[in-house]
Amino acid sequence: MIITRPRRGARALIELLLLVGCGGVQAQSMLPESSYAQLHWRLVGPFRGGWATMAAGVPGRPDTFYFGAAGGGVWKTVNAGRSWTSVGDELPPSIGALAVARSDPDTIYVGTGQPEPRYDISSGRGVYKSTDGGKSWTAVGLEATRYIGAIWIDPRDANVVVVAALGHFFGPNPERGVYRSTDGGRTWTHALAIDDSTGVVDLAADPSNPNLLYAAAWQGRGWPWLSYFQPNVGPGSGIYKSTDGGASWTRLSGQGWPSGPLGRIGLAVAHTAQGMRVYATVDSKKEGGVWRSDDGGDRWTRVNERASVFGNSYFSRLTVDPRNADTVYATGQSIRRSTDAGKTWTEIKGAPGGDDYHYLWINSEHPERWITASDQGAVISVDDGHSWSEWYNQPTGQFYHLAADTRFPYWIYSGQQDSGTVGAASRSDYGSLTFRDWHPVGGAERDYMIPDPDDAHVVYGSGLGGPLSRWDERTGQVANVSPWPVSSYAKRPTELKYRYGWITPLVFTPTAPHALLFGVRCHEL
Repeated sequence: MIITRPRRGARALIELLLLVGCGGVQAQSMLPESSYAQLHWRLVGPFRGGWATMAAGVPGRPDTFYFGAAGGGVWKTVNAGRSWTSVGDELPPSIGALAVARSDPDTIYVGTGQPEPRYDISSGRGVYKSTDGGKSWTAVGLEATRYIGAIWIDPRDANVVVVAALGHFFGPNPERGVYRSTDGGRTWTHALAIDDSTGVVDLAADPSNPNLLYAAAWQGRGWPWLSYFQPNVGPGSGIYKSTDGGASWTRLSGQGWPSGPLGRIGLAVAHTAQGMRVYATVDSKKEGGVWRSDDGGDRWTRVNERASVFGNSYFSRLTVDPRNADTVYATGQSIRRSTDAGKTWTEIKGAPGGDDYHYLWINSEHPERWITASDQGAVISVDDGHSWSEWYNQPTGQFYHLAADTRFPYWIYSGQQDSGTVGAASRSDYGSLTFRDWHPVGGAERDYMIPDPDDAHVVYGSGLGGPLSRWDERTGQVANVSPWPVSSYAKRPTELKYRYGWITPLVFTPTAPHALLFGVRCHEL
């Protein structure tokens, strides 16, 4: 398929080619590798947050918080989010779990690997430990677990640690379930091994009895394509209970609990006058939503049936207010709060400033102090969620593809996961690079952002499902110039003539006249 694109002035129109099939353009380096020896990396931003997966604070140090990022390592603040420092440059970049020891606040464990069901998630290399507040780290094993969803540290002893290991998300492996160490990670016991297809993604503990723990097992399987029509559910998903600090486990099958098959489960635990309360979000087409047990898991009630909101494989975390067992928070496309033990919910935080929230931590000693992890970084509240710190101070964005123009100084272009597009100057007129030196360039949140080689003020961008944008810096206008503007996002590939992938290739040919090549697969209906 051939269409044309407009050019400036009286210059002729040139072709925009739609590539069909598997063909592509291969670029060859024009310089020998030795020419790069004197080049050094420097941070060019942009200084705004990316996907934060997990966060925690230090109860006795109310201004100190940590967060782990999907692609940015571990970060620390000692001033309640006014500024952040990277303390994880030596770690694998993808963090799935993070916990701070109550008995020794300088001891931190992080679990690597991002436990979300995406085809492009980054795996990790096990568990890492710091005993000096993040200044240095030691690998303490469990490399084959690949994706770690939660870590719990015994509040009485920083050497006793329990790890929820999801395991390989794209195939079977035995290194999944619950692992426990009593010597600070030097050795591990496989305390809960269900099977080679079922891992554990969440943990919750009785705040007053560290011997009582709950674990959420998940039989999830990822596929190398967008599996919207293959739910991540299985008979192995369920809740397990330990009464000996995680050394042994028993599967719960209490009265009223859904029969399955179930997907991802999120957990939170609190005390009430009637006994031990367990909250659970359940991913299930028929029985999803919020479930609650007021007797430690012997009997269950489905207190909210909004399965599409509270039961899914992407968001599942729950947090109970330490002041009131009836007040519970759920993360998702916004943060929701229930004050009647999970029956009804109110949104308390969403966009702007964040969407796709993944975790909320509340300080048990200073419960007005919170930190939340979202696709727009980690932000902190010191007033019960009424106001929040900013996310334009943590360069942790995930970028799909890079391109540069030929201006001086040159500009860099990309799409940031869940945060739009970026055109950023490589150097600034104001000294250090700041928010004044970058801006959106149309397009979608991902894919390719390609400057026109003949006119750097024009940027083309591909997007999820097939849109192709043309952004003009002079006017600020954005137009969809896709040669086939029928979106394939979340639709069955067999029902479409042209199918775009999660990442849609886009490139200019290097020689004039510069043709713009747009990659897509063709399906004969």
